[in-house]
Amino acid sequence: MMQLHISPSMRSITISSSKVAARHISYRTLFHTILILAFLLPFVFILTALVTLEDCLGRRLGPRLLGRVDDSERLARDFFKILNEASTQDIPDGLKLPDSFNHLVSDTKNNHYDPKTFALVLRAMMEKFERDIRQTKFAELTNKHFAASSIPKGIHCLSLRLTDEYSSNAHARRQLPSPERLPLLSDNARHHFILSTDNILAASVVVSSAVQSSSNPEKIVFHIITDKKTYAGMHSWFALNSVDPAIVEVRGVHQFDWLTRENVPVLEALESHNGLMNYYHGSHVAGANLSETTPRRFASRLQSRSPKYISLLNHLRIYIPELFPNLDKVVFLDDDVVVQRDLAPLWDVDLGGKVNGAVETCHGEDASVMSKRLRNYFNFSHPHIAKHLNPEECAWAYGMNVFDLKAWRKTNIRETYHSWLRENLKSNLTMWKLGTLPPALIAFKGHVHVIDSSWHMLGLGYQSQTNTESIRKAAVIHYNGQSKPWLEIGFEHLRPFWTKYVNYSNDFIKNCHILE
Repeated sequence: MMQLHISPSMRSITISSSKVAARHISYRTLFHTILILAFLLPFVFILTALVTLEDCLGRRLGPRLLGRVDDSERLARDFFKILNEASTQDIPDGLKLPDSFNHLVSDTKNNHYDPKTFALVLRAMMEKFERDIRQTKFAELTNKHFAASSIPKGIHCLSLRLTDEYSSNAHARRQLPSPERLPLLSDNARHHFILSTDNILAASVVVSSAVQSSSNPEKIVFHIITDKKTYAGMHSWFALNSVDPAIVEVRGVHQFDWLTRENVPVLEALESHNGLMNYYHGSHVAGANLSETTPRRFASRLQSRSPKYISLLNHLRIYIPELFPNLDKVVFLDDDVVVQRDLAPLWDVDLGGKVNGAVETCHGEDASVMSKRLRNYFNFSHPHIAKHLNPEECAWAYGMNVFDLKAWRKTNIRETYHSWLRENLKSNLTMWKLGTLPPALIAFKGHVHVIDSSWHMLGLGYQSQTNTESIRKAAVIHYNGQSKPWLEIGFEHLRPFWTKYVNYSNDFIKNCHILE
């Protein structure tokens, strides 16, 4: 039997038993023991609770407090290891792939796939889908290129009907402008616009929008240049659809005595260069290694191979001083623009002795449109380009330009343009690919006066996210790019800014079902 004795001095406690010798414990030792137990017991209790309740708390708190490994983390590591191994293995030839995720789940269940087989089949499926998506994207870009290069049935119908009208209707053949107004064609007190195009519908929109937006339309004179095949239809349209009090002159390239092969020898080279004709008129897919290019690069390649870039109409802008020797200042417009504001103030802009008033395209709100520098147009790996040009130099835009023809005639811009075209032909088009702007960027170097960007807004033919509020504020909006507003591939929400100037009440427009 155990007995407890407290000493008279209260300094110790004696524990004795009949079988064990008596033990003396001091109060100090007992106090320290009780203090230690007071600290340890709560932790022992918590540990016991976690072990006892492992099913409900152990998985959630165990990995943090007990150093345990969660099953889900271990599973994730194992799964990643299997996927990593599958990425390095060869996919067996003839491996039958499911058509969808549901089929994959079904095949896994029915065929008892192990994890490695499942991972390999999943990888093969994803690679196949990536190839299919890539091929579809290239096919889409090719189809869009052909759609952009083709002539819509309605516009072709309009040209044919108006050409027929020219031969059968004397009023469609009347002189433009009337004889008494002919002197106004060289009156420098007027506002002269120049438009070079073979698209009758587009020309009608440019002229109508400029006249309707003008506060003094009686001062407007439009000089429209077209090719021989379109001349009769173009003349018919403006003879039958007057824009009085504005004046319109329509001339075919065959009616300019100055446009001879002697004066423009480089154009003969463009027409006769076999490599050039194959490049622009040959197969646009042949020779393209689609596995080593990106859709964006492929799209740029297609766009740069549009036959319009070797068209005489596209190069005519460089000959404006010679084609209109009596004019001092003109505004040149592309046929894919819409005028939304009076452009008369452009004739008051002081170009400071420069030739070309243009909007720069290297800075602006829309970075996808206004971020163009020379590096975007030229091949700077070519030594001749690298020697003469700065890749970071800001580019400027064609499409709405103020030309001081008096200053232009004192320069060698045309000769420089021809010289660089010849160099590019000799290099088999390795210096640049795209259009007439690159040689113009070189030829007009030092002759450009930058005008405010609000005069000319670009990108409506390739940037679908264009801010509509910014469009409304711009003086001229430009549908440069493939998605022209008269094509079915045009952006629907941007088309109304153009179609508002189409005369849908006109019988020719109605009978040809234009943009129905």
